[in-house]
Amino acid sequence: MFPLFLFCRFYISPHFLFCQFYILPHFLYVHFTSFPHFFKSIPGSVEFLPKSDYTLFCNYVRLHLGICRLWKGLIIDMKQIDFENGTITGNIINAAVPMLVAQVLSLLYNIVDRIYIARIPSIGSTALGAVGLCFPVIIIITAFSNLFGGGGAPLFAIQRGMGHDRKAGRIMNTSYTMLCGCAVLLMGLGLLFARPLLVLFGASESALVYACPYMMIYLLGTFPSMAATGLNPFINAQGYATTGMLSVTIGAVANLILDPIFIFALHLGIKGAAIATVISQCLSAGFVLYFLMTKAEIRIRLLHRKELPTSLQYAKNIVSLGTSGFVMQLTNSLVSICCNNVLSHTGGDLYVSVMTIISSVRQMVETPILAITEGSSPIISYNYGARRPDRVIRAAVTMGIMALVYSVLMWGLILTEPRFLIHIFSSDQELWKDAVPAMKLYFAAFIFMLLQYTGQTIFKSLNKKKQAIFFSLLRKVIIVVPLTYLLPYTFHLGTNGVFLAEPVSNVIGGTLCFVVMLATVLPELRQMKEQG
Repeated sequence: MFPLFLFCRFYISPHFLFCQFYILPHFLYVHFTSFPHFFKSIPGSVEFLPKSDYTLFCNYVRLHLGICRLWKGLIIDMKQIDFENGTITGNIINAAVPMLVAQVLSLLYNIVDRIYIARIPSIGSTALGAVGLCFPVIIIITAFSNLFGGGGAPLFAIQRGMGHDRKAGRIMNTSYTMLCGCAVLLMGLGLLFARPLLVLFGASESALVYACPYMMIYLLGTFPSMAATGLNPFINAQGYATTGMLSVTIGAVANLILDPIFIFALHLGIKGAAIATVISQCLSAGFVLYFLMTKAEIRIRLLHRKELPTSLQYAKNIVSLGTSGFVMQLTNSLVSICCNNVLSHTGGDLYVSVMTIISSVRQMVETPILAITEGSSPIISYNYGARRPDRVIRAAVTMGIMALVYSVLMWGLILTEPRFLIHIFSSDQELWKDAVPAMKLYFAAFIFMLLQYTGQTIFKSLNKKKQAIFFSLLRKVIIVVPLTYLLPYTFHLGTNGVFLAEPVSNVIGGTLCFVVMLATVLPELRQMKEQG
């Protein structure tokens, strides 16, 4: 039985991901017109689907029927992970693999949009750059989601490890209440200041034509986006990793289906991509809320008015711990704004599109690292709360080894075959000329980023707020932002200076974060072990 389990986890899942991120994008690249042709073939139309396109469409349908069969098998395995008694490696695999699939599929919300948008006839490259200008707002929304989810879930898991289920429930409910209030506020402010923000981010008049409608529609889905992202960690923290994966899958598959309908069949273009994303987010959020309210071991609800005063301390702790992840996301937004501004002046709209592609590739290749670290986090937190330092150390080491093996392999692929990854997002040969050297430069020290993720995850999982916040600020705000301006202008490196800032920050920030983590965490765990 166990060999069969391993086969499913390590053979079927990677092949599923390969289909989604190579076969499907390649299919879209060559035959994106299949979808409009298909809809023209509806009875009553004089146009019929060509035989070649019919075959391609059937293959597309077969791919997703296979996905459905995969999910049927995964749902059967929808059980709670035993953080206390299970093996460390088994727990991490059981938590990380579903999270990997979930993280990969979550990218489809935006990445599939970019794949389709890049291939809209005559406007593809311009529209892609316009969507890239919306990244900072999208990142900010995600940052606030992580503020409440990433801050609340480790505290939730620590309290579960200590056997305090009532306190754990209060932490989750406090996170949920703050998330709802924040979503309403962000949506209102975003809709009010959308155009000025885009201009601030470096949008030209031609880019605003596409960026503004996309952002306005996307902002309407602020609450479902935040609910799906910010509440999913509480599903994983209760050991329901497969359920957490399924919640993301629902939205991602819906986006895959709706994108070609709204973009091509209904001729809505970039607006259609945003509409499809919002609908998909609503479906994903609906599933998350349904599970947490009716099926989970510890169930979620909004705080009652009388509970608000007594929940203030919980709120402070959640925000305090979540600030590290929040700062990391927020600084990503800040870096994106700075990069787009400098690139628009030194290289024009073409280089903004190049950075959009590189950012998309980065999201894609970082996903397994995030899955491994975030899948390990509740295990580390739970055993830390249960005062089991040996299991904490084993979990951290296992996490590091798994992430290292993947990072080395992916680093080699990026440096030797960058066209393979760029090809997923664009077929523009002019774009390729600038994107290939830029990508090699940007990912030159990719392996060092692993040190940052490992250190940050352990700090967050052990409730080390100050360290987590400091190293989030160090790598992005203190190192990347100044270098983004200094290297292009002061050292006259032009666009290369923008892309070079990232590897420099990875080496300095990643190394310091990891070294400090070892120097502070290991002595504490040794002391905990000695105390019994």
